[in-house]
Amino acid sequence: MTKHNAQIFLSRLIQHPQLCERIEALLNVIDNETGDYTTAHDAENQLIEELRKMGNDALHCWADKACDKSSTHFHEQNPKYHYDGKKKSGGIPLSVKYR
Repeated sequence: MTKHNAQIFLSRLIQHPQLCERIEALLNVIDNETGDYTTAHDAENQLIEELRKMGNDALHCWADKACDKSSTHFHEQNPKYHYDGKKKSGGIPLSVKYR
């Protein structure tokens, strides 16, 4: 990886703090920072768990971007549509007390 590619990679990675945390967790297992992984089996189990979490975080990041992109596309196609946010009505007040 060239220095330029590494800078681009890091700038993209910084935009996803959850993935940064997962990669740091992977590196901590690899470097055995805590000394908890005395066997390859222990390290493997922890790496598998961290990779599962990373996959989950990556899918959440993708879904957030896809939702934003879809919303932007919808508003571009329907400029007259106006969304006021959450419904403000608390409902109809009760006229008779229930026992």
